[in-house]
Amino acid sequence: MKPEFIHFKEFSDGRGGLVALEQHHNIPFGIKRIYYIYGTPENTSRGFHAHKALEQVAICVKGACSFVLDNGKEKINCRLDSPTIGLYIGKNIWREMFNFTEDCVLMVLASDFYEEADYIRDYDIFLRAAS
Repeated sequence: MKPEFIHFKEFSDGRGGLVALEQHHNIPFGIKRIYYIYGTPENTSRGFHAHKALEQVAICVKGACSFVLDNGKEKINCRLDSPTIGLYIGKNIWREMFNFTEDCVLMVLASDFYEEADYIRDYDIFLRAAS
């Protein structure tokens, strides 16, 4: 398993940088929900779940954080530290986010609206479903 990074085209000049995110273009799904995480206290981890059907792209628009992604057979670690790179997280992937910088703003684009029934929050249940 390898992390699936999406490299966004950056438009930059003396006024600063700009990155455009477009559903079904550089985001591989229709976007129905956007949320962001910020102000995460030092030594705090988040996530600890998978989704049955939801797809996501995570982007550190400021700062950095690390991820553990797990498909039930292997785990990978990766770090997001650029607003021009997104991490695609498909369905049935357990995710944990940690090592947030103090200034981290992690934005997540999601393929569907929030639906609690889509979450797998118990790691043992996730492993049984993944096998």
